[in-house]
Amino acid sequence: MPIDGACSSGETVAIQPSVNGTPPGSSRPPGMKAEPDEKSAGAEAVDRHAGLESVMARSGGENFPVALRLLPRAVRDHLRAVYGYARLVDNLGDEYPGDRHAALDWVEDQLDRLFAGTPRHEAFVQLAPTVQRFGLAREPFDQLLAANRLDQHKSRYEDFDELMGYCELSANPVGHLVLAVFEASTPERVAASDDVCSGLQVLEHLQDIAEDAAAGRVYLPADDMEHFGVTADDLRAPEAAASLRGLVAYEAGRARAMLERGRPLVASLRGSARLAVAGFVAGGLANLDALGAAGFDVLGRTPKAGPARVLGRLAGVYVPRGRASRQANLVQTGEAVARAARERSEQERESHRRDV
Repeated sequence: MPIDGACSSGETVAIQPSVNGTPPGSSRPPGMKAEPDEKSAGAEAVDRHAGLESVMARSGGENFPVALRLLPRAVRDHLRAVYGYARLVDNLGDEYPGDRHAALDWVEDQLDRLFAGTPRHEAFVQLAPTVQRFGLAREPFDQLLAANRLDQHKSRYEDFDELMGYCELSANPVGHLVLAVFEASTPERVAASDDVCSGLQVLEHLQDIAEDAAAGRVYLPADDMEHFGVTADDLRAPEAAASLRGLVAYEAGRARAMLERGRPLVASLRGSARLAVAGFVAGGLANLDALGAAGFDVLGRTPKAGPARVLGRLAGVYVPRGRASRQANLVQTGEAVARAARERSEQERESHRRDV
């Protein structure tokens, strides 16, 4: 849930400070408060770079914003606010041309303001009603920030377990927030959501092998690379060698298994929540299918699933296995998509009438 503390229905999770009240992942010394960003030239530069419109514009083709288009406006706006934060943090951690540590400190200061009830930057102003409406805990936001702090100094992962530890920060919190917005969090759903989010993160790492290698990062487990005879230089080749294709196929199998474990999560949900989560799972499975169809070569180009492949997968995920034929699955899924579109259109017309 390409796009990511556990919550139970309607409850928030207390943040566990790491040291003397310092938020997890913070680079500040204990007890030291960041300077107000209005007085910092560096923070002003980050503020200018972090324009929400430009950050969101770059994400139009990603699974998360595409799935949002199917949802009623009320839910869509809340999820867009959550996604806006995740994209903003990733953008600063990956692409900010200045001091990225300082940029991530700026994010921490904005979170302080948000949870103090005085948000300033537009992304956090938009996020404030969502935090208030659903009583969102700060922990998932801090975890996403911590993942980007980790990226600034860690570029290799020894084994799959260590990589899953990274996914606990970089991906799983998004799923926790999505379930909280749908007011559908239970321990069982959160556990299944973690599988889906980590599976999607592994898939994204496979799709981005060349891009990450160019930036000096490798998200393939080192022990698996050694087993398949793959070196860091192989990740920068014009096309994938047989050894790299074998490794990608192996990691894709792991991602697929995690996504398949998300099917019970979809089956347990209803309405917009079910359609949205089914869309995330189906998008991941469809992109894994596309990866396999390309022979697991992720260097020549990035294999991506087209709408027909995604819709076919959506039909099978939305309707539990054994409940209907493939044709009936397609009909039921199409009806769900059409119903969501009608609800969204009616809400937008009503909103327009109120504005007029």
